[in-house]
Amino acid sequence: MPHLLHLDSSADLATSRSRAITAAFAQAWTARGDDFTVTHRDLHRDPLPHFATNEQHWPAADRLPGAQVPAEQDELTARIHAELLAADVLLVGAPLYNYTVPSTLKVWLDHVHIPGALAGAGTQPLAGRPAVVVSSRGATYDAGSETEGWDHGVPVLRIVLGNSLGMDVHVVQTSATLADRLPELAELKDRGVTEFEAAKAAARELGATL
Repeated sequence: MPHLLHLDSSADLATSRSRAITAAFAQAWTARGDDFTVTHRDLHRDPLPHFATNEQHWPAADRLPGAQVPAEQDELTARIHAELLAADVLLVGAPLYNYTVPSTLKVWLDHVHIPGALAGAGTQPLAGRPAVVVSSRGATYDAGSETEGWDHGVPVLRIVLGNSLGMDVHVVQTSATLADRLPELAELKDRGVTEFEAAKAAARELGATL
């Protein structure tokens, strides 16, 4: 039974483009048949707790002697790992907030990026599984522009999901999402609309084929 883990992290519950694009993917996924199932975790509505101690970044066997980690924290991390391991495909809604991923998504990454558990050489049970990253960006970060390289969201996800966890990362991206709100970006409004429609189409295609 093919299973999708769908994560959203946008704080905009009404007009979020990342949420609209992940929804397009999820709808195409479930349209393939009743056996195509979904677990949806909304990291904004139901945020995960930050680690209580740095020792949570390590498996129990590798922690310093005497390390104190609340049992409920270990249990939560174990549930998050099980949820991810049960997924054939991972879908991540990742709007760009202040040039990086939302803090709610960063906490989820902290829970899954634990050396010796899901990440690291010789420990990649998720290797080869598809991960679809939906990136929405208020402005533009084109090659050769003054803001080239300011997007620190997608690179982080490529490193954690791709390099560390070994997943096969696909990126669906839309830019100029604030062009209809900010006067200084008004000339990018048409581009924003075009990229949004193209991103939804790309997400539907991936949802129907991965």
